[in-house]
Amino acid sequence: MIHSSLRRHQSTLWPTTAAVGLMTSLMGGQVLAEEDAVCAQQAYSMGLRYQQQSAEAEALQRQSFALATYRLKEQIEEHGEDADLAIITDLDETVLDNSALLARDMAECHDYTRWDTWKHWEREGDPRLIPGAKAFLDYADEHGVAIFYLSDRYQENEADTIATLEALDLPQVSEDSVMLLGPPKAERRAKVVDEHTLVMQLGDSLHDFDGAFADADLAGQHALVKENAERFGQDWIVLPNAAYGDWSDAELTAWGVPLETE
Repeated sequence: MIHSSLRRHQSTLWPTTAAVGLMTSLMGGQVLAEEDAVCAQQAYSMGLRYQQQSAEAEALQRQSFALATYRLKEQIEEHGEDADLAIITDLDETVLDNSALLARDMAECHDYTRWDTWKHWEREGDPRLIPGAKAFLDYADEHGVAIFYLSDRYQENEADTIATLEALDLPQVSEDSVMLLGPPKAERRAKVVDEHTLVMQLGDSLHDFDGAFADADLAGQHALVKENAERFGQDWIVLPNAAYGDWSDAELTAWGVPLETE
């Protein structure tokens, strides 16, 4: 890969032999550096392909919302029509599919886990809906369940996030129901609990369910999953996200036998 400035330089000049040697050396180092950058970002490609393109990811997303609808129906029947029920859902990779931003950054050899392109996306991006999300949220709305969108999107872009949700025709979108980055999620969640009967939470990260997960390392998170095993699939509904997470830098466990091929 050669930068456009170098291409313009080459097309307009006939360099000397010495200059050709120097240019070749510099360009060789540049190409190697750029190839290294491409390789570094391509480490994300398998998980991102799964998240954006696989039918299996879509099946899991639809399955999650089908289960959420079934569990919410149970809660409505248990509490009665007059109960002040509420659900909390995360936005990104739970209701909104932001993989187009991640794919663009990866193609540009930019590490999207630095999140320095995220504000631009919040303001001008056009995320898709996660399959099954709207049907579930519409069901909650039709049955009088309060919906709170609890997200760590930036508060400064609140108007843009609300506009995005409204453009996707999601129910109960307002400044009160869209609760963005500021106080920790645990505090924002507590506010909902103080005013409603919280019967369900949905998210792609364990932080979306309990503040204890945010304070734990990976081993601690595994322990907390075991401790709370009965909640998953009941009032905690987890959506798949293979693109990023606390696990991203974890060491893999390999089979300790020398590689053999046949």
